[in-house]
Amino acid sequence: MQVEFATFRELEERTAFVSRRFARYLQDSVLDVGCYEAPMRRMLNGVRYCGIDIVGAPDVRFDLDSGLPLPVADRSYRCVMCIEVLEHLDHLHAMFGELVRASDEYLIVSLPNPWRDARQLIERGKGQPALYGLPLERPIDRHKWFFNFTEARDYLIYAARKHGVEILEMFATEQHRPAIVRAVRHLRYPGERYFNRYVQTVWTAMRRS
Repeated sequence: MQVEFATFRELEERTAFVSRRFARYLQDSVLDVGCYEAPMRRMLNGVRYCGIDIVGAPDVRFDLDSGLPLPVADRSYRCVMCIEVLEHLDHLHAMFGELVRASDEYLIVSLPNPWRDARQLIERGKGQPALYGLPLERPIDRHKWFFNFTEARDYLIYAARKHGVEILEMFATEQHRPAIVRAVRHLRYPGERYFNRYVQTVWTAMRRS
């Protein structure tokens, strides 16, 4: 799989990456599912934008984990984007179908690699990975699924096929590291083992048939 190098320290940086990398699809109208503070709204010019979430600054406040259909009409937005959101939902599989239903043409979906984020904490005995621990009070949001790069990639391929959606491009992002560091890691952890340890996110751009 193609790997691109990107480091996101803040949500704004990730959103800027999405707006640049997927600019060809983010035209006319965009539905941002799981928008939180909706930083994408400020980065799209001349585009009808709608952000949906239960927290932050959405245009439509809606509990994405309710199991209910998205409060939008069929094929109502040219592009539907859902960036590192599905892993927060019990109803992940049903929500993918809702993304397809709302899209008139394009879908942009990404999934993180939780293995990468939790691995070092677990190996070093530090525990309490932020989105998987047991907080003293029930949080409003947390990850519901713990998977690796391989599972994220395979699910996106399967879901696209199931819903009759064409994958236009699929790639992974990895944090910037010196070439010698990457080379040593590839030797020590060949093939899928490397991707499961170090890939940050799996990205897809899809087109509805």
